[in-house]
Amino acid sequence: MAYDLLIKNGTVIDGTGAPRYEADVAVKDGRIAEIGKIGDGAGKVIEAAGCVVAPGFIDPHTHYDAQICWDPAISPSLWHGVTSVVMGNCGVGIAPCRPEAREIATRDLVNVEGIPFEVLERGITWEWQSFPEFLDAAEKRGSALNLGFIAPLTPFRHYVMGEASMERAATGEETAEIKRLIREAVDAGAFGFSTTVLNQHMGYHARPLACRNASRDELKAYANALKEAGKGAIEIALTQKVSVLTDDEEDLLAFLLAESSRKVTFLALFQRDDLPEACPETRRRARTYPGAVPQTSPLALTREVNMCNPFSFAAFKCWGRVFADKSKEAQRAVYADPAFRNAFRAELKNATGFSGDWRRITVHEAHKLELKRCEGRSVADIAKERGTDGLDTFLDLTLEDDLDIEFVLAQFNVNLELVKENLVDPNVLIALGDGGAHVDMLCDAGYPTYLLGTWVREREIMTLEQAVARLTAQPADLFGIKGRGRLTAGNAADIAIFDPATIGSASRGERRFDLPGGAKRMVMPSRGVEYTIVNGRIVYADGRATGATAGEVLRS
Repeated sequence: MAYDLLIKNGTVIDGTGAPRYEADVAVKDGRIAEIGKIGDGAGKVIEAAGCVVAPGFIDPHTHYDAQICWDPAISPSLWHGVTSVVMGNCGVGIAPCRPEAREIATRDLVNVEGIPFEVLERGITWEWQSFPEFLDAAEKRGSALNLGFIAPLTPFRHYVMGEASMERAATGEETAEIKRLIREAVDAGAFGFSTTVLNQHMGYHARPLACRNASRDELKAYANALKEAGKGAIEIALTQKVSVLTDDEEDLLAFLLAESSRKVTFLALFQRDDLPEACPETRRRARTYPGAVPQTSPLALTREVNMCNPFSFAAFKCWGRVFADKSKEAQRAVYADPAFRNAFRAELKNATGFSGDWRRITVHEAHKLELKRCEGRSVADIAKERGTDGLDTFLDLTLEDDLDIEFVLAQFNVNLELVKENLVDPNVLIALGDGGAHVDMLCDAGYPTYLLGTWVREREIMTLEQAVARLTAQPADLFGIKGRGRLTAGNAADIAIFDPATIGSASRGERRFDLPGGAKRMVMPSRGVEYTIVNGRIVYADGRATGATAGEVLRS
């Protein structure tokens, strides 16, 4: 028979964890037709000798809810071999939504996910009110990747309760209506629902995100909706203190598992220098509850440091001088003052979070030509080269670049040995790419290629077969995404073809000005990804999107 697409002579890693093998992969009508030695021809042939042919990666934690309105390519995820993305995480989203509540939903995204209001105001198209209409609009619009949706609890509560959702728990009548709408969303294809209990998740007018006001009676009803449907999962931002699962949080986790009889995935595991036992203890606690799945990232959690507005150091008392007069002249004088430097040095001795490990601060961008060679290097490395200490080097670089220099501070996931422990635990979901969120500060959406390049090829913490399974079958099984995540005949032809010798990405993104209105975002280019194939069509090749909108709206 003649196939639509034939991938010849590749190394198949099928997503099950089984050993790799050499084979051809044939595609017909958007599905994998045959794997083996294939002699028949095809309309398109890809020579994959020396490359891995794997299931397309599934990113289970994104915030592309708004971006799908203006970016059918869903970049940069498709650059990294991702073929399916799941959005609606952390309890925040833009459906369901009445016309009069659009600004509230938009402001929630601004506050929780750090997406500029002007971008959302220009970019969101609002062809829906109900959640099923939101899915239908996405399907009609088209996209390069498959789109999966979780029902975020905040807009559901607001749809029923109005602004009262930001002030109180729902009544019994309101709870019943919210439960009905969540069940309607799941019946329409949502893969469960999401919520958060984190204090920092503030919404409209700096009030708690509406889902944070949900009572236990409410959560029981919404979890029961999944039990009654017999499908879906719960995603929750759970640990108020990063990586620390308290007794109360563990009790809530157990409650959601029992009331839903579904899996519950929770945020977040990040290695902490100040609490090195936090992640091992949380993993231990989670293992006692079948179906509890913590999420982690293979990347350091970073933030930009602007030395004209250095809020990363606002908690240090001595830095009050920097904020008192923010003119460059005044700030230069403070940064050069030995008394300020000594006071900062003294405060670092008893600091939590950043305590003076200058390996954690790197130069992101310098403006003076003579300082360009410092970009991408840690302050500790530059200090060693100069023969000065890290603190002096940090402030000297600031002065030398007239305060325009930009640094990146790695807050968590710095101790590589302890990060490794999170990554190799098979009960942990490797995710937290946050694609579509925090666009002006960072981009972690390249985590699949970073895992395969830095952690698998260079650090050899697990086999390539194990890593591919963690990026494909594991998230598919968690949310019940059927027919994807494994290379087997009959499954959808979602395929990533990559060079195992070069696949990877950096730990820090680069700037583009391609958001609606020309606003800035950070993106992460990939290395070594030869093709991303969605439903049998090539959506990424030769280092760029092809323009094909082959994706489907995935339905539970």
